[in-house]
Amino acid sequence: MTPDDLAGTLDFLRRAEALKSTLRSGATASGRQESTAEHTWRLCLMVMVLADGVAGIDALKLIKMCLVHDLGEAVGGDIPATDPRAADKSAQERRDLLALTAKLPPARRDEILGLWEEYEAGASPEAVLAKGFDKLETILQHNQGRNPPGFDYAFNLDYGARHTARHPLTAAIRAVLDEDTRARMVGLAE
Repeated sequence: MTPDDLAGTLDFLRRAEALKSTLRSGATASGRQESTAEHTWRLCLMVMVLADGVAGIDALKLIKMCLVHDLGEAVGGDIPATDPRAADKSAQERRDLLALTAKLPPARRDEILGLWEEYEAGASPEAVLAKGFDKLETILQHNQGRNPPGFDYAFNLDYGARHTARHPLTAAIRAVLDEDTRARMVGLAE
């Protein structure tokens, strides 16, 4: 690695640190607002423990895709699915990802952008699983979190359904999490 490549890579890593402070709409079990970095960490952990050994999947590529799927949020922040701005979320995240990776060596920048674009398109087997697991991690966190009064748990029952239905593994996990959501909703109504 050349000195310029190293400097650009360290700049990227310093800027990506913002994901630790980029807050999402969900809360942790302790009631603290969750960060994008925490979401991404558990998404990767879910993939490691639930998708390991799925036939026809490049596990390293899947993990890398999960690591980069929300990377642009280090620049522009999280846009929750319920936010009206979510309609343009993909375009905004792509612009932010390009800005974040601008100083990386070209091959690394192209790899990250390629993984992100593949994730967004949802066309490869890895992207299908990454998108499904991304939605599942969010639902899991919503069900586990100590959320503010009035939190819309019913939203979980439709959230990402088309993505989680695309693979038998994510569909099976979804069925369990939907039951958890319904139980949480009943618990709130009592």
